[in-house]
Amino acid sequence: MTPGLLSEGADALLCEWLTQLGAVRGLSPKTVEAYRRDVAGYIGFLALHWGEGAGAARIAQVSTSDVRAWMAHERSRGLSSRSIARSLSAVKSFHAWLAEARGHTAPAITATRGPRVKQRLPRPVTADAARNLISTVELQSSEPWIAARDLAVVTLLYGCGLRISEALSLKQSDAPLPDTLKIRGKGGVERMVPVLPVARRAVEDYRALCPHDPGSAGPLFLGARGRTLNPRLVQKAMQAARLQLGLPATATPHALRHSFATHLLEAGGDLRSIQELLGHASLATTQVYTGVDQVRLMEAYAAAHPQARDKGQG
Repeated sequence: MTPGLLSEGADALLCEWLTQLGAVRGLSPKTVEAYRRDVAGYIGFLALHWGEGAGAARIAQVSTSDVRAWMAHERSRGLSSRSIARSLSAVKSFHAWLAEARGHTAPAITATRGPRVKQRLPRPVTADAARNLISTVELQSSEPWIAARDLAVVTLLYGCGLRISEALSLKQSDAPLPDTLKIRGKGGVERMVPVLPVARRAVEDYRALCPHDPGSAGPLFLGARGRTLNPRLVQKAMQAARLQLGLPATATPHALRHSFATHLLEAGGDLRSIQELLGHASLATTQVYTGVDQVRLMEAYAAAHPQARDKGQG
């Protein structure tokens, strides 16, 4: 369903909620758009399902069977369990706001559980592969300053555990990078990240070669024409590097962030500290890396243990 199919009152209600999401919770425009799409589809489905308008009071009367019908409809459209769970999360957020702002509670929504979603473990690369990727990325451009730029970006991703959006949001005024850098991550959550000397040097080498000067308020990492660097260019450099090294398609810029966390855990880092470095709102999100560590442990056991090898041959 699209917002165009909503009644004027439902559309106004949706817009009011979305405005609150962006203003109060500081969500990115892309996240707000995803919420809009999910909840507009939900409200539009209810209107067609009921054969009547879906205003605030009527929406709050949604029943368990109505919610199940909506989820079944989403499934029939080919949506995965993960996508349906995400949509349900958006719908629950909308209903929570509706209860607080308008006093319309919906017990059926509160009681609804989403489909079970198989947890996807991050796919980090080994420490050697990370080093090779970083050095090979530098070789993907014949323009020295662009090669230095790409090297600086991926060094920050692995050396500081940054998301690519976080690295590209840095300003000229952030350099030279301090020993500890304040990063504003998802949902506007700020965290302090230690900066390794090798990352600081990589950024300074890039700055010394960069031919553009956007001013202190301008972006730190620039494209060929002196504008904000498109993340797709970093992704393309990583893609070329991983193909050159024979690494799998999972060796992406974001994999370097996963590798940062996994290698810290392998070196004895505690989950709470890693959570703070990554900027995860919940420790449960960080705990996925224990799963990665255990998977690697079992793979190493299966490859090295004589009895495990014997069983594999039986």
